[in-house]
Amino acid sequence: MTTSNLSRDETAARSSTIRLETVEVDLDVRSAQDLATQTFPTVATLTFAATADETWIDFLGDAVESVTVNGSDRPVEWDGARIRVDGLAAHNVVTVRGRGRYSTSGEGLHRFRDPVDGEVYLYTQYEPADSRRVYPVFEQPDLKARWRFAVTAPAGWQILSNGAEVAREEVPGGVRVRFAETLPLSSYITAVAAGPYHRVDGEWRSDDRVVPLGVLCRASLARHLDADEILDITRRGLEFFERAFAYPYPWGKYDQIFVPEYNLGAMENPGLVTFTESYVFRGASTAAQHEGRANTILHEMAHMWFGDLVTMRWWDDLWLKESFADFMGAHAAVAAGGFPDAWVTFASRRKGWAYVQDQLPTTHPIVADIPDLEAAKLNFDGITYAKGASVLKQLVAFVGEDAFFRGAQRYFADHAFGNTTLPDLLSALEAESGRDLDAWSRAWLQTSGVSEIAIERDAADALVLTQTDPRPHRLTSGLFTVADGRLTQRSTFEVDAVEPRTLLTGATGAGIDLVLPNVDDSTYAKVRLDDDSTDAAASYLSSIEDPVARAVIWASLWNSTRDGELPVARLVEIVSEHATRETNIALVTDALAHADVAIGRYAAANDRSLLADAWLETCWNALWAAVSGSDSQLAWARALGTAAARSADRADEMRAILAQSSPAPEGLALDPELRWAWLVALAATGHASGADADAELATDPSAQGHVAHRTVLAARPDSAVREAAWHAAWDDRTLTNDHLAATIAGVRAGDRRDLVERFDAEYYSRIRPAWAERSIEIARRLVVGLFPSSDSLTDVDAWLADNLDAPAALRRLVIEQRDGLARELRVRAAQPAAG
Repeated sequence: MTTSNLSRDETAARSSTIRLETVEVDLDVRSAQDLATQTFPTVATLTFAATADETWIDFLGDAVESVTVNGSDRPVEWDGARIRVDGLAAHNVVTVRGRGRYSTSGEGLHRFRDPVDGEVYLYTQYEPADSRRVYPVFEQPDLKARWRFAVTAPAGWQILSNGAEVAREEVPGGVRVRFAETLPLSSYITAVAAGPYHRVDGEWRSDDRVVPLGVLCRASLARHLDADEILDITRRGLEFFERAFAYPYPWGKYDQIFVPEYNLGAMENPGLVTFTESYVFRGASTAAQHEGRANTILHEMAHMWFGDLVTMRWWDDLWLKESFADFMGAHAAVAAGGFPDAWVTFASRRKGWAYVQDQLPTTHPIVADIPDLEAAKLNFDGITYAKGASVLKQLVAFVGEDAFFRGAQRYFADHAFGNTTLPDLLSALEAESGRDLDAWSRAWLQTSGVSEIAIERDAADALVLTQTDPRPHRLTSGLFTVADGRLTQRSTFEVDAVEPRTLLTGATGAGIDLVLPNVDDSTYAKVRLDDDSTDAAASYLSSIEDPVARAVIWASLWNSTRDGELPVARLVEIVSEHATRETNIALVTDALAHADVAIGRYAAANDRSLLADAWLETCWNALWAAVSGSDSQLAWARALGTAAARSADRADEMRAILAQSSPAPEGLALDPELRWAWLVALAATGHASGADADAELATDPSAQGHVAHRTVLAARPDSAVREAAWHAAWDDRTLTNDHLAATIAGVRAGDRRDLVERFDAEYYSRIRPAWAERSIEIARRLVVGLFPSSDSLTDVDAWLADNLDAPAALRRLVIEQRDGLARELRVRAAQPAAG
């Protein structure tokens, strides 16, 4: 373990001897506009009580210049990650002066230069442990402090932190801004942003309080910022959560800033929430995209209570904030956000993520064992978020919605500004519901894996619910019949299923065309349809009235394909038949993506080309048949761009549409995102050149344009081009996080293994050095993005056998990639012979 990879045990030992009171931070980023300057001055003063003679302060900066303990200068003892301080008294004031380093990886203080106008923007991203890249801190969630920030930056910039601005003074070369002291916060949710951001102001009134609201983005994106919609969702959410949690929003102002080159969807810094600027839609956007943004806004807002007000003690209990925020995002979107189908999207998208993650050999309980920070970084996954939220949905049904929210209210009242573990939450819920949650917790929070549920029809037409890996499920099964060309639900049966087999008392399969366990998606389990039900879905899926039931069926079909039970060709046939008539755009988008992935990963090699050509033709025809200007039209246009990376059959027509020498489908907005997506696909099949990429960049010189341009150049199907891109990904340290991702996307474009397979051995020789030398975010992108999708497990198995001493987090990534490859090989082998 390196000194930067903090462990649970050592941080627990530190917090047992430290009571942190305040942290005062002074940053000077006047140098940010000079890209040749890589560092900035940073000063932190920590005030704390101590019962030990010595401790350490975390700092991953460029230099430590001085350390003062209780007014006395001390020798600098710093190993690059930890600053040793000794001779502590009962009460201490420690000041550390140093230099931080501007980041281009999205970790710490990220610096971005806008290619449109040359302006420079800064923002911070810390979770789980990167505030120590910007200022010296006690980097662990259970050492909360009141924070006072001062930031010196160029004049004319927006300068923000968690608290409201309280003072401003001109200084040589800029302005110094001081911010109000915060209420107690963990270090990972402190935040700073600075730059010439465009700002839209608003407010939200609650009784006699006024909460100032702000929405910010880069100046060059200002014309695309639909601030009114964002502010409306924000007001709705604040009103809902204050009422639901019976605790006033505690953080003063509520700024939301959309930032470039962001590694996440968003981050819940109180008073200064950061979002990926992909939520600023530069062109056409579907209802599902607006729902997704609203869900994220509400997810982060839920964190103002779950995570910020009450925080987990250590990352084992990360679920105490992320599972709840994931649940609350969908719940609030339905209850207050104006998106009644949010649970449909959840059933399809979020649960799909959880099912994939929960079948990996590295799956873990929702309440995980997280020994160190590297493990914590990788546990921001489908288990902690989506499975946890799915289980909470069950819990709400189990204890009752009113009791659940009363329990949450008790939890916040009892633990405000403190740190908690699982028993703290369960005791609050038990007190309000009268339910014993010990057995529920053991069954759902402290186990791993996913049950597979199905309904068997016996010879007498009795229906029996079966489940693998048995858990207690309270679920509803729906029975459907075909009438007038539609699948209509005739009856439902609720059951408490605990054992491997449970009779559906009173239910009969006679005359039933489709039986659907978990018809309302109330439990967490993979649904397997029987053969008759699959046939009925194949013919009539889009005719089912309830979108949740359709979502459960779409998910079942996809899981069956991934498991090798449903042939890829049949899935593609069902998608081709029903996605054109599916009315929920999120389900359309997911179905199209699944068809593409199925062809690329799971189709037998001999069938892939034929399937790819047929799928391209389906996308082309569906695009032209779609209603003008509809979300469905846009979804099919995007799917066409993905499909064209494997099949060039419509390359000439697509080039003509891009060149405007041939008309596009009526109503289709050929916005920059869609144009670039088509151009990447054309490049992957050799139908777009570097000159085409340059010409497109001239019309769209935005940051997004520069990223896409890089992908187009790397995607050209020339072995020398792919080789240069492959080595640039590993060796070019000037690549930002987004530029690295773009380069990797080009290397992988069109699934052209033949152009890069000669680098397989070199991949395995590079991943350990990369893990040791690069930040975890950059190393993760390299390890996952460039993993060789070969036709054998020999190389990856050899690396795992030879690297038993590799860092656990690195081994986890490789094991997960190995499992994905093993699944691909297994499913390909199970495909029926063509014809």
